[in-house]
Amino acid sequence: MKILELRNVNKIYDGSEVHVHAVNNISLDFEEGEFAAVVGPSGSGKTTLLNLIGGLDIPTSGTIIIDGTDLSLLKPSQLIDFRLRNIGFVFQSYNLIPVLTAKENVDFIMSLQKWPAEKRDARTMELLTAVGLAERVNSRPAKLSGGQQQRVAVARALASKPKFILADEPTANLDSKAAATLLEIMEKLNLEEKITFIFSTHDPRVVNMARRVITLLDGKVVSDEIRKKENKPA
Repeated sequence: MKILELRNVNKIYDGSEVHVHAVNNISLDFEEGEFAAVVGPSGSGKTTLLNLIGGLDIPTSGTIIIDGTDLSLLKPSQLIDFRLRNIGFVFQSYNLIPVLTAKENVDFIMSLQKWPAEKRDARTMELLTAVGLAERVNSRPAKLSGGQQQRVAVARALASKPKFILADEPTANLDSKAAATLLEIMEKLNLEEKITFIFSTHDPRVVNMARRVITLLDGKVVSDEIRKKENKPA
């Protein structure tokens, strides 16, 4: 089932001294349950593309449709609510709330969505167990390693059962072991919960695990490779 459509999407940053065509007439479709990597050199438009898909930025022109909803037709307040209910974000800088515990960070989005406390608690523990942090639920970010913080961020992104996860360089600040663990967890959750994952990345480990690799150069799609391979959760 098609979950995301981009039609002739452009993003131009046009200042007094700079004109940058960061995303240049991109058209793409994504199916439910994809595990896709967007790759390319720095400045190719990877992060801008993810920000546009996630509604964090607005296209200069073109259309982005998520599960039948045209983002350009939403008012700012509607776009915020749509993001909250449909899209999970994982950033390379983790973006956890430092004064909250791991459990409270994962619970946060569900509380904004007015989930009942009992359901929030159950979902939080389910996800922190899935990412291997059941014993660290009461730890604040400062007491967690980088890999553990990123796993909390993944659990938080998944908490409200979004239609897809956008992950911007999620392994950039992790060592090899932590990155491998995180990728295994995300692939397993992708396969078990059928949530679509779209990464922007320079990391060959992410690229090797992806089942689709989209390459950007100067804001344009220069290749779109679908990989036929069987992936099974551990």
